[in-house]
Amino acid sequence: MKRALLLLALVLSACRRSGDSDAAENPKAAEAAPAGSAAVSVAVAPLVRATIADVVTSPGKTAALAQQKVRPPFAGTLVELRVSDGDRVRRGDVLAAIVSRDSEAALAGAREMLREAKDGAEKADGERAVALAEKSLVRAEIHAPSDGAVLSHAAARGDRVSEDQEILTIADASSVVFLADVPQSDLARIRRGQAARVELAGRPAALAGTVHDVLPGANAADFTAPVRIDLAGLSEIPPIGLFGTARITVGAHRDAVVAPESAVVRDDLTGTARLALVENGRAHWVQVKTGARGPAGVEIASPALAPGRTVVVSGQVGLPEGAAVSPRP
Repeated sequence: MKRALLLLALVLSACRRSGDSDAAENPKAAEAAPAGSAAVSVAVAPLVRATIADVVTSPGKTAALAQQKVRPPFAGTLVELRVSDGDRVRRGDVLAAIVSRDSEAALAGAREMLREAKDGAEKADGERAVALAEKSLVRAEIHAPSDGAVLSHAAARGDRVSEDQEILTIADASSVVFLADVPQSDLARIRRGQAARVELAGRPAALAGTVHDVLPGANAADFTAPVRIDLAGLSEIPPIGLFGTARITVGAHRDAVVAPESAVVRDDLTGTARLALVENGRAHWVQVKTGARGPAGVEIASPALAPGRTVVVSGQVGLPEGAAVSPRP
């Protein structure tokens, strides 16, 4: 009898060890814990009512609507060029200097006369000719026609230029705008005078702007159209062609029910969004439709949820329906 009891105890011990081993090797079996298991600690926040700005966000770049072509006042030789591409200039700055072709030719002739002098008298005549030619040399400075930035140059120091030849191209600072590529589906909501914020690459602060209008020239490749945004309060001229993002405020949703952005869990495959509500100490998942976004959070357009209800904002990923939760702020 004692031997039979000993064998039974050994069998029960082996079964217990086998069950423990299976639970360790199969985590899913461990997940199927009975009700009353330890509550999951989650961060929560309440739904609130707030006014959310309806914003259209589009990429784009800076552009200069007016470009000044700098030309010499007369034909001659470019003896000085003080700027290069990308330099900022102010109205009236000296950009270059030119010597007229005729006076340069007279000076060259006088120097040649001095070089070929054969005696003292001819040398004295040559020196007088050189002095007179240098005194009569026609030299002019070329000034910036407006505040702006040098986009390109078409001549270099020492080049002979004609009177109508372009030397420099300057982007007029007063004509610098941002051209946003707005999707055609959003164009119906764009109106002249709407406020906008423009974030430019490498710039720490956004620029304030105003929608001027939708410009002609829709892009059939990506179904966008250019929207001109006039920039205000430029302390300096941004580089032309600098990429950025425009955020155009097209309306406002007042008294919207808003949840923190981190509370919304999105499924990349189906495109659906869900919230985990806390009800009686347990998680309850609700599929939602979101609306506008803003600093206060994301609008919950449907279903109708009451402000003050508690949602999980951290720790909800992988949380099963009905799981016991321990809320924390």
